[in-house]
Amino acid sequence: MSFLWPQALWLLLAMPMLVGLYILLLRRKKKNALRYASLGMVHEALGSARRWRRHVPPALFLLAMIALIVAIARPSATITLPSEQRTIILAIDVSLSMRANDVEPSRIEAAREAAKAFVREQPSDVRIGIVSFAGSASVVQKPTHNRDDLVAAIDRLQLQLHTAIGSGMIMALATLFPDEGLELDIADFGVAPLRDGSRGKSIDRPREEKKKDFQPVPPGSNHSAAIILLTDGRRTIGPDPLDAARMAADHGVKIYAVGFGKPGGGTATVDGIPIYMRYDEETLKAIAALTEAEYFQAGSAAELKKVYETLNARYVLEKKETEISALASALGALLVLVAAALSLWWTHRIV
Repeated sequence: MSFLWPQALWLLLAMPMLVGLYILLLRRKKKNALRYASLGMVHEALGSARRWRRHVPPALFLLAMIALIVAIARPSATITLPSEQRTIILAIDVSLSMRANDVEPSRIEAAREAAKAFVREQPSDVRIGIVSFAGSASVVQKPTHNRDDLVAAIDRLQLQLHTAIGSGMIMALATLFPDEGLELDIADFGVAPLRDGSRGKSIDRPREEKKKDFQPVPPGSNHSAAIILLTDGRRTIGPDPLDAARMAADHGVKIYAVGFGKPGGGTATVDGIPIYMRYDEETLKAIAALTEAEYFQAGSAAELKKVYETLNARYVLEKKETEISALASALGALLVLVAAALSLWWTHRIV
């Protein structure tokens, strides 16, 4: 635990003075009690229970004062809280290599099942969108809270030619920031416009219409959005994935890269034809590093599911340095109320 205003803790030095003042008052009361003919009669009248419980309210009040002083010092601690990241875009590779059956029953089916499990396990207030990419990229499902729509969108994924990883990343970023016209940056590479008729955007509009007041932010600083990139190949067309990663970094968006298959390469069967495949692991690691995120390798359906479970835990809970002054203040107020209530109950007055 740390304190934002530790100087306030010097007030704790007054606590021993309060204890001393309380003891002094007790001694004065004891001297007054000696005026009675028999002190034993007084003790007998009070009873042992009443003798100790009269000290409880002052003790609680002292603890309340300590809690309030700690609150004034503004304590902070690393605690686990629900994450602030509330919009996730799944960018899924749908190139023909996803038909490979080195991951049973096939890469695309394993990816579908893991993605659907990930969607179902997200908190209800997290919006999820889905972007697919092969030779071009398109928004399969705009960010939504409706899990049934997301599952249906995942089931609609269709395999296509080529692999434009950069296009998929920029389209995912454009989905997160629909008013910035980011899809214009890849219009020459076959990227479909956002499917949102309410905005009526076109990839043919002049680039000058894009916002010119954008200011880059530190990588990974956007805590309200993230992209999960899943691919089993390497770029064959479209923008450079590292340029797309830099765009995401300038927006503070993390891209968690998931490599699907064998990073060193291996033979997989596509439509009965053995084909040697490998994906660009170094590029995926660089994408994650540029955006202050992480890279995961999934060589099987089970590993892919574990990757998504790891990401799910990351988005649901997150350790953060949080100020807990309110908790200390609430504890102090509660102790004051309890001390006053006990004093009124036992002595019919507030001691």
